[in-house]
Amino acid sequence: MIRELSGNGHALKDLLAASGIAASTYHYNKAKPPKAPTGPELWRKAAEIFSRTPNGCGHRQIAMCLRAEEDAVIADKTVLKMMHEMGIRCGIRRESDYRRYNSYKGVVGKTFENVIGRDFSADGPWQKLGTDVTEFSQPWGKAYLAPAYDFGSKEIVAWSITRSPNMAQQKEMLNMLLEKMPEGAHPIMASDMGWQYQHKSYWKALEDAGIVQSMSRKGNCIDNAATEQVFGHIKDEFFRNQSWPDFDSFKAALEDYIFHWNTKRRQVKLKGLTPEEFRNQALQGAA
Repeated sequence: MIRELSGNGHALKDLLAASGIAASTYHYNKAKPPKAPTGPELWRKAAEIFSRTPNGCGHRQIAMCLRAEEDAVIADKTVLKMMHEMGIRCGIRRESDYRRYNSYKGVVGKTFENVIGRDFSADGPWQKLGTDVTEFSQPWGKAYLAPAYDFGSKEIVAWSITRSPNMAQQKEMLNMLLEKMPEGAHPIMASDMGWQYQHKSYWKALEDAGIVQSMSRKGNCIDNAATEQVFGHIKDEFFRNQSWPDFDSFKAALEDYIFHWNTKRRQVKLKGLTPEEFRNQALQGAA
């Protein structure tokens, strides 16, 4: 700006005084050739990928999408540099940013062995699942999400979004889950010791479907870390600093995000595939 204005009849010393820039700094930068922008041909696409969720996404997500959707040969660090030049960044949450919903009320029903432990690895879909409930606060009240998350495909395979974390919510989630579960599948379902998962109607539904129930130990949230991590991503990318006028609009927006998670959001642990792509490839290979 100083260079342009000084060429239009404005005195350089006045411009430097107004800007607070030292003359030596000005002349040094004037002599130094400006850096060429990084990947300018990808900026529009990178901005579109970043805007797919209300709070943006990180450089690894953008890099995976550029490689998959644009056949771009580009490293993660190059995308990070490009984002800095574009002035876009994804905020990093703090541990205290979100209040955790706690459904533990002691032993009020049947409890189960911690079969999974902390081994969340799975070779393919429908081997290990996780579930929990998370809370969202809005000016009109609270909403609750109860998903079933596939540790192998990283897919949210079933969910229920309600105003109350009750057994009706769990029934709705399980109905969706059982409709989608392939014939012959006998996954493990991991959860914490929340009262819902001790309830007879819940564990009996799993038992009848051939699903093995696994419960984390009391006071060990790391035992359910895989599902908690999903909640963190949802609240970072979808929920933080956002508001909706009512429950129905919030529910519709969250379901849109779940569709994005399953079909558009690429996963490093899936080698850049989306959960849907990984599931389809895995099931085709099994066939």
